[in-house]
Formats: sequence, structure tokens, C-alpha cells
Amino acid sequence: MKTLVCNKPGEFEYKTAGQPQAASGQAIIKIKRVGICGTDLHAFEGTQPYFEYPRILGHELSGELIANDDAPGFAIGESVTIIPYFSCGKCIACRAGKQNACVNMKVCGVHQDGGMVEYLSVPSSSLIHGEGLSLEVLALVEPLAIGAHAVRRAAIAKDEFVLVVGAGPIGLGTMEFVRAGGGKVIALDTNEARLKFCKETMKVEHVINAMDGNVVEQLRSITNGEMPTVVMDATGNLKAINNAFQYMAHGARYILIGLQKGDISFSHPEFHKREATLMSSRNATRADFEYVISLIRQGKIDPTIFITHRVLFDQVKDEFKAWLDPTSGVIKAMVEIA
Repeated sequence: MKTLVCNKPGEFEYKTAGQPQAASGQAIIKIKRVGICGTDLHAFEGTQPYFEYPRILGHELSGELIANDDAPGFAIGESVTIIPYFSCGKCIACRAGKQNACVNMKVCGVHQDGGMVEYLSVPSSSLIHGEGLSLEVLALVEPLAIGAHAVRRAAIAKDEFVLVVGAGPIGLGTMEFVRAGGGKVIALDTNEARLKFCKETMKVEHVINAMDGNVVEQLRSITNGEMPTVVMDATGNLKAINNAFQYMAHGARYILIGLQKGDISFSHPEFHKREATLMSSRNATRADFEYVISLIRQGKIDPTIFITHRVLFDQVKDEFKAWLDPTSGVIKAMVEIA
């Protein structure tokens, strides 16, 4: 079968590998669609934490189930997606029902080879029913589940002002679930095209360009002087993460969705006097995936609005580097594998 391997930062190579064979506790999927996410882009750049090369990228997947062991209720030939965070089921986090934070986590396309292949073997326990959704939509369930999980962690109350820092795919999905939970979204980014997308396509009421004027004053104006009670970072950018501590209201929660290699730095007195809460949000759970699929089936979310670029598998090597350029206009690139 054909694969696409990232040999080292900045270098892709198409290779041939043997097709995976059926094994105990494993399922085999004929991959049909692969969404490109920030993790893939950062891996290609060489800036992704916990990463080793060579690696086959890709964890936003959908395809046809062609073999299955030990996953009751799944039919050969049905369309599926997966939970791409393969947990051990035995550690302290797994025993507490937090498989998304497993001590021994193996993320598909990060810690082990991912979905830029024609056929992929995955744990049968990772399978998610397609529920009649299209292959493109199924491949977008995972990044949406990231946002859904973060919003669930934030425990957003109705009419709370929620500042989402970063209008990339994860941030945009997070905004959708903030609104689904009754929150009022404020989008903050430096990319005017992304902010225009928020305003015009997603109908986000409040958008702020971080390069345009005093952000704190703009937030005070929007929130009637009180500042956002929830701040969510979806950038993974150290400067953005550190800056956002000043955007919190007293009593606010700050949720870090984005991940980066550096150390966070903030004023302890300013944080302490707010009695603020800082938490991370890692991956997503099966419940988050099911919630996302439920909202899509109800027509409350349309993930296809995020797809700006579509390419065939044979084109990825030549097209990928351009997606790192903010001027490319890419929000979500979708790869089709025949």
C-alpha cells in the first residue's frame, strides 16, 4: 500500500508498505479522508512536542471498516471514524475514566504512525459509528471533539462572556460549542481573514484583532467593564498564552487547549487576587465524540464550512508546505484517498 512519511522536519516521501493484517483486538480501516490539523503542520515544521521522526502523520480520519475484532455492533463495510488517542485502560487516569489523559497514551500520527496510508490498523475499542454522516464530516468529528471537551471542562454558564484566543480550526470549533452551551463568544486573533470568517460565516458577534488597538480596553467595552469570565487558548503560542492572563475577570477560568514546548509565565499577584482557575484540556473522550455527532445530526453544527482546501493523496507532498503560510487562506485542508 502507499504511504506518506514525514522523514524529518520539512521532508515528505511517498513509500510502499505492506497492508496491515487482522489481529486480536484490532480493526482495519480503508482510509478515505484525512483532515490536516495543527499537529500535522507543527510536526512538519519541527515544533510539535512529544514527536519523533520518521512518522506517518494524520489522525483526523474516516473510512470503511474492512476487518474488526472485539468491537460489537460494528458491521464490515460501514463508514467509521476513530478516537485517535489509544489508551492503556489500566493507569490512574484510565481507571478514573480519563482515558484522554492516559499515562501511557499513544496518539495516532504522533506517537505511532497515522492515517496518511491506504489501510490502517487501530484498536477496535477506538471505533466510532458513522451514524450516516459523510466521510468528510466524519473526518472532522475529532477536531470538533477537542473543542467540545474543552468547553465541557470550562463548565460555561448561560450568557457568560468567553474569550477564545485563536481562530484556527480548533478555536473555531470551540466557538461553536461555547455558543451551543449558551456562552457569548469573543474571538481574538491576529489574522484578519480568520476574524472575517468568524464574523461573516460563523456570525460571531464580537471579534478583536490583537494587533489593532488595546485588547484589554476592547474587552472591557464588550463585557461592560468586567472582562471575560472564561478565557480559552487555542493557539499554542507562548506569547498569546502569557498575554491572555491579563484578559481574565475576577473569578475567571483559563483553559489551555493549545500546547507548546515553553514555560508559562504570569504575575502571581494578579492571578491570585482574581482567585482564578487555570486548567488544561487534553484530547477528548468518547462522550465528547458522541456529543459532536449528535449536534451535527441535529443540524446545529455544519463542519463543512471549515473546509477551504481539498486535495488528493498524491498531491499532499507538493501542497502541504503552502498550508503553513497564513496568506494561503487555509482553515481546514481535507485529503481524499481513493
